[in-house]
Amino acid sequence: MKEISFRLPDLPEVRSAAETQARAAGMPEEAIGDLVIAVNEVATNAVTHGAPPARLRTWEEDEGLVIEVHDDGAWRPGPRPGTVGGMGLWVARRLATDLTLRIGSGGSTVTMRFAGTASA
Repeated sequence: MKEISFRLPDLPEVRSAAETQARAAGMPEEAIGDLVIAVNEVATNAVTHGAPPARLRTWEEDEGLVIEVHDDGAWRPGPRPGTVGGMGLWVARRLATDLTLRIGSGGSTVTMRFAGTASA
């Protein structure tokens, strides 16, 4: 398991860590780009709508990769009326095999699962 703490300026490191973990897990190259986009969208939400610093954790499970992004805030998912943007969680849901969102007194946690390791 890998874990890093991050703030808005650290998003390039978050993307790089996710890409590195995907390669280490044996994901095919054609799936890694989608994973990086999904992670970027969720990580950006965590540091712009949540309470930085946020945390990224990655681990392998059931021939796939799990990526969890957590912050101590309680942000509301989805676009707000009259605003530009707000589609990051929707994009991440489309790119991940599975996505769960937990919001409560302990903060906000998004857990994404990605299938497609080379051994799958």
